[in-house]
Amino acid sequence: MVINVVGAGLAGAEACYQLIKRNYKVRLYEMRPLKLTEAHKSGDFAELVCSNSFRARFTTNAIGLLKEEMKQLDSLIMKTAYQCEVPAGGALAVDRDKFSKLITKELSNHPLVEVVYQEVDTIPLGPTIIASGPLTSIKLSEAILNFCGEEHLYFFDTVAPIIAADSINTEIVYLKSRYDKGEASYLNCPMSKEQFDLFYQTLIDAEVVTPKDYEMILFEACMPIEEMARRGKKTLLFGPMKPVGLAQNERNKPYAVVQLRAENEEKTMYNIVGFQTHLKFFEQKRLLRLIPGLENCEILRYGVMHRNTYINSPKVLNRYFQTKKREDLFFAGQLTGVEGYIESAASGLIASLNLIRYLENKTLIDFTKDTALGALQHHISTASSHFVPMNINFGLFNPLRLHVKRKERNEAYALRSLNILNKIKGDLQ
Repeated sequence: MVINVVGAGLAGAEACYQLIKRNYKVRLYEMRPLKLTEAHKSGDFAELVCSNSFRARFTTNAIGLLKEEMKQLDSLIMKTAYQCEVPAGGALAVDRDKFSKLITKELSNHPLVEVVYQEVDTIPLGPTIIASGPLTSIKLSEAILNFCGEEHLYFFDTVAPIIAADSINTEIVYLKSRYDKGEASYLNCPMSKEQFDLFYQTLIDAEVVTPKDYEMILFEACMPIEEMARRGKKTLLFGPMKPVGLAQNERNKPYAVVQLRAENEEKTMYNIVGFQTHLKFFEQKRLLRLIPGLENCEILRYGVMHRNTYINSPKVLNRYFQTKKREDLFFAGQLTGVEGYIESAASGLIASLNLIRYLENKTLIDFTKDTALGALQHHISTASSHFVPMNINFGLFNPLRLHVKRKERNEAYALRSLNILNKIKGDLQ
């Protein structure tokens, strides 16, 4: 028996790995590099198109807990992420090129994997996981639309610029992590009030690239910086340019701060944290050069905006990521309405484990809303009048059954989750 996996992104790569681990043959379809999307740059599997950060690493944060759950279930994405880690303070960030190349090598060289480089325009017959991502091709999108019988929902996503490290003025920029937590891993560009005011006015006056022929719906968790700025100066000062905890010393307390995070292990490239944008390229260059320390910055990749598509999952899928209309067809990744790198990979893990259970006539797995994995399952399958993409957060979990002090609450969520996962793991061997 051969299982089809459509899409070699984070979700598809994770699904493929879980299947071959259990000795299933996989036919992995990927249209890149023959046909690139507006966001991808290569044909490598699990390419990271936005940030290189997998966000918080500690289990007292919901995303950190999700990573730990996946790690305990032998996730390929998590295993590779730790191999490619670059300093990022309290976050887990990776060298994105090394990360994608290792995953590509792992899967493409495996004897149970047949990689088919072509655009898929119909939903394959037989056991299948569709993990084609938010940038699914038009032809496959139409096939999915016909299958679902529901209009796609959509939003626009944006990515931040990347600049060359040797173009940063190190006499102005300084190394520090917020509140000195973890290793000092971020470069900080300090701004005075006058510098910030000029930057802010330039930002709100700058020209943007506007999509034509359809309404622009933006995802709140990845809002372009120019859209945030239009909500007022404080949106930036309490958001991506927050100076609190980043003073260089007692005498030098900046009014605003722009942070830079290493993009690769060699630290030759830096991402401008929180500066996702759809400004025109010449405006991006003009704006970034107003930031102290970036007066002569070389932009290696401009910020861009692209359309992300996702299905109305509560009407199409059950909590196992299995389609209601066809039992051997599963969906995974951002196409299902999970948001974020790790959440996408997690959905691939859940979908593949449950497809295996279905093929082996075993009870499908509900990790329950007491775990991060289960919270994602229930998010994509819970009826809603306005279903939107969602990052993992403790608000998606079942409430704690016992009263716990606020400062100890997240730790209690994590302890409960990992205890439950430990019991479920035994049934997955």
